[in-house]
Amino acid sequence: MSWSGGKDSALALHRVLHDGSVRVEGLLTTVTDEYDRISMHGVRRALLDAQAAALGLPLTTVRIPPACTNDDYEARTGDSLATYAADRGEAVVFGDLFLADVRAYRERLLQPHALAGLFPLWGEDTTALARRFVALGFRATLVCVDPAQLDPRFAGRAYDDALLDELPPGVDPCGERGEFHTFVHDGPVFRHPVPVRPGEVVERGGFVFADLLPG
Repeated sequence: MSWSGGKDSALALHRVLHDGSVRVEGLLTTVTDEYDRISMHGVRRALLDAQAAALGLPLTTVRIPPACTNDDYEARTGDSLATYAADRGEAVVFGDLFLADVRAYRERLLQPHALAGLFPLWGEDTTALARRFVALGFRATLVCVDPAQLDPRFAGRAYDDALLDELPPGVDPCGERGEFHTFVHDGPVFRHPVPVRPGEVVERGGFVFADLLPG
């Protein structure tokens, strides 16, 4: 499972576990070395580890440097995919929703390793998906906001019906265009909640991050 720690990954995991079509053997997450945080989302490695433990799934990380080049990213990701394929892995599950160029890129990375790409949420209405996520009992927090697309005041907010009601027109309710990213800390795929508490909100590299601390 290509795992970002966010809601789309969690909903995709829930979907494949619920329909029983595949056996999920582990999570694969990109972590930025210097910060020891999930790349783009800015979530601490300690919380990622706690999340994997709560899911009961092994975690593999792809370590990348800050300002990682695409060539370096592809080489490091390719090493992890090659190891997985050599261990008789057959496919990678992604939580992508509708960006065709992103899906094509992921499939291109899998091709040299003869791995299939599975996109269980692909093409579904994102408003319905967002509401379903909340209705299923998932709990998540907005940990990164792109202030060019969404007001920074949303950083640190719970991803719930009240937030969805407040999102302005033009903002995808699942944040598929990068408007925001989330960290999921409870839900039907978790054996137990991941305790979190709010930290500081900072602006870095053109994004607003709401730090979460282990609870």
